[in-house]
Amino acid sequence: MAVAGKRGPSPEVVGPRAVLLLCVLSLLLIGLVMVYSAGSIDDVKAGHSVVRSIQSQALYAGVGVVCAAVVWRFIPVSAWTGPLVWAVWGVAVVMLGLTAVIGTEIYGARRWLGITETIGIQPSEFAKIALLLMAVRILCLLREGSLEPRAAVVQAIVLVMMPLGFLYVTQSDLGTTLICFVGIYAVMWVGGVPGRLMGAIAVAGVALAAFAVFGTGYRSGRMVYLDPWNDGEGGYGDGFNIIRSYYALAEGGLLGVGLGNSREKFGYLFASDSDFIFAIIGEELGMVGALVVIGLFVAFLVAGLRIAQGAPDDLGRMVAGGCTIMLVAQAFLNIGCTIGVLPTTGKPLPFISSGGSSILATMIMVGLILSVSRAQDAPTVYEQRRADLRVVRAERPAPPERPSSRAPRR
Repeated sequence: MAVAGKRGPSPEVVGPRAVLLLCVLSLLLIGLVMVYSAGSIDDVKAGHSVVRSIQSQALYAGVGVVCAAVVWRFIPVSAWTGPLVWAVWGVAVVMLGLTAVIGTEIYGARRWLGITETIGIQPSEFAKIALLLMAVRILCLLREGSLEPRAAVVQAIVLVMMPLGFLYVTQSDLGTTLICFVGIYAVMWVGGVPGRLMGAIAVAGVALAAFAVFGTGYRSGRMVYLDPWNDGEGGYGDGFNIIRSYYALAEGGLLGVGLGNSREKFGYLFASDSDFIFAIIGEELGMVGALVVIGLFVAFLVAGLRIAQGAPDDLGRMVAGGCTIMLVAQAFLNIGCTIGVLPTTGKPLPFISSGGSSILATMIMVGLILSVSRAQDAPTVYEQRRADLRVVRAERPAPPERPSSRAPRR
């Protein structure tokens, strides 16, 4: 009896997955090194151990790897159209509400929810995942015919747009709002939403972003990145940090001043271990090091989109494509702010910047992408049917002995 065996991973799955994992590992290691280099100065100034920052970052990175592995190996991508997505969405919305009521205010914004006196989380980092998955669920059910178009529009407004608007209003977080919009827009693009509707949504998004920037005084002040030396205070006002970022990148040159030898991290460049860590990379590792980081994010984008392209269904394509584009969009938003081509938004560089919530949310999205690649390992419905066939090979009976033509002797 011959039985068909389980199909192993194809090269189309193994290649992008290996590239993705290599990029993630490389970016995490770069992040640990650079957080130690940039954060050790602030630790010493605050009277802490010189390894305090890297210990914290390594702990969060380790927990993040475990979270990614759990999502990858134990949560099938098909679960994100069922009750699980409602549970994730509900927890995220509750955390956003608690942050608005009892959140901790830092630098004039209430975006953190304290757990202990020294430990807190930033719920908006996890809300990005919840809103993206809810958008995937709505569009997937619409494409399957399980949801009427009118009901889909109502759910999209109530379950996605309203929580996103609440996040923007209560936390004054335009950067996270834009990143969420890009991720949801990517889901619609991958999900095959008509181009005319996509164009209308893009125009509306640009108009709302422009209103949010120019309709608020402190945000419109960030447009000084176009000429930071002309900030009204001789370069010591809103343009100060971007000027220090320019100095760091210029000082680094081609090969950098050497690992650990940055000058700007000594109290000149604000948030040198988080929002502006790319400037420290450019200063210490030079243009070569900065281009390596950019190249790793580009490779991550290509690998993630290859995984999305090879997904067995629309659900997998939207999850992998949305998560990939959201992560890389945040990376290039951070880099764009650092090099002065975008206004400062205060968003961390994924995998690299210090911050527990950021790295945990980032690794969960990596786990979601990998769960789609795992679904590609499973046999298709036709291969499963073929595997269920049982072919029995029977021995052919020997032909009967033919009687002799000779007459028997007497």
